[in-house]
Amino acid sequence: MTDSNHDAVRRENLMRARANADRSVAPPVSYPFRGRWTRRHWAHASVLTTMGVLLAAIVPGFSSLLDHPIGHVGAQRMTLALNLPKLDKRAGRAGDDHWQTVTLKPGQTLSGVFEELGIPYDQLALVMQHPKIKPTLRKLRPGTELSFNLPADGSVRAMRLEPGPGIGDTPIELEFNGEALREHAVPVEVTTRTVVLTGEVGKSLFASARKLGLGSAQLNQLTDEMFKYDIDFDSDLSEHDRFSVVVDQTWKNGQLVNTGPVLAATFTVDGKLKSAFRYMRDGKPEYFTADGRSLRRPFIRMPIPYARLTSGFGGRQHPVLGRFRMHKGVDYAAGTGTPIQAAGDARVAFVGRQGGYGNVVILDHGGGKTTLYGHMSRFAKIRPGQRVAQGTVIGYVGSTGLATGPHLHYEFRVNGVHMNPLKMTLPPPAPLSGESLVAFKSQTRRALDKIREVEDVVFQLDDERVASAPAQPAPAHKKG
Repeated sequence: MTDSNHDAVRRENLMRARANADRSVAPPVSYPFRGRWTRRHWAHASVLTTMGVLLAAIVPGFSSLLDHPIGHVGAQRMTLALNLPKLDKRAGRAGDDHWQTVTLKPGQTLSGVFEELGIPYDQLALVMQHPKIKPTLRKLRPGTELSFNLPADGSVRAMRLEPGPGIGDTPIELEFNGEALREHAVPVEVTTRTVVLTGEVGKSLFASARKLGLGSAQLNQLTDEMFKYDIDFDSDLSEHDRFSVVVDQTWKNGQLVNTGPVLAATFTVDGKLKSAFRYMRDGKPEYFTADGRSLRRPFIRMPIPYARLTSGFGGRQHPVLGRFRMHKGVDYAAGTGTPIQAAGDARVAFVGRQGGYGNVVILDHGGGKTTLYGHMSRFAKIRPGQRVAQGTVIGYVGSTGLATGPHLHYEFRVNGVHMNPLKMTLPPPAPLSGESLVAFKSQTRRALDKIREVEDVVFQLDDERVASAPAQPAPAHKKG
């Protein structure tokens, strides 16, 4: 093809390309608004609105981010005060003490404890051969607590024998140092506090008292010594009656180890205050009312607390012999083995067996007064001539002699004449007087003020909680 032909073809192609380009750039198509939006209008509006919302949310975020240097993003902080545990002064290196406590079980040995904890035998041998520790190790009993300082490296740093059976009152700590063993006593912080414990009787006085930390000794003092003649604990008390006691508590290293006898106590029964206070007279503890009258009685009417009277004093048909004869005492039914108490301070006059009485104890209270306790199953550890205090257990209920079942036959005699124990009215001990009364009332006043102070706080808080509690809707009554 000649050059002229090439030029003609190129010019023709260029003209065609220009014509095609002019046709491809078509004028925009307009859609005139005719009074309502079409689907296309709604689609465009939705896209534009979404883009606007995204920009409004993103731009301020970038703006605030750029206001801070890179290393200070989110520089605002909240500081919390945490109550961290106190560091153990026994610790060797900080963070490297791991104490574990083991309580010895029946049949468990020290070597078994070492093996269980993975402590090497040579360190057990050090303990076993220590001259001062050997006697203590022989006294180890079930319930003894052993504590071990076991660092993370698998060794044993120290061993402690906590107070317990055969250990004494002071912990013993053994510190391992290579092949040596060093012993030192762990300091014990002992404090005694006089406290007021107060609460409501609730459904059970015994359960409520135990929740406050009172034991059986303190409960017996309340019911058998202090308020025995003023309160019927089976029927007088209601759930909302209040009681308070003052006791001395002994604490060792922050743990309660002993609660002493009740020093003072009050019961508020049906709004009436009843109080009793402990005071030493002639070297012996005794309980008194607020005005110094003794709460102690010369004789206990019922040598078995809360027993059931089954036969009174006087003539009756004998249940075994079947004939009418004088019943010279009173009978209290109780289960075999129930403890029997001495009715008053006395000297033991007789312990043994007497005909129809079976196993019997006779006590001489002086002034011609004696008491007899029959049908016992066995005697307590008493002997003739021995002095016993009121309330001392002298024997146990049984059915020896002429008896149809287990019970106590109780007699009261004055100069050999049988008297009805339930109708005996003997004068109470003399009240406090003079300097003793002044000192007693001073103690009483302080105790009552403290009891009122604690009760005001405790029961005011309880009343506020009840008042602030949301009212509960009354239960709907079902129609029968």
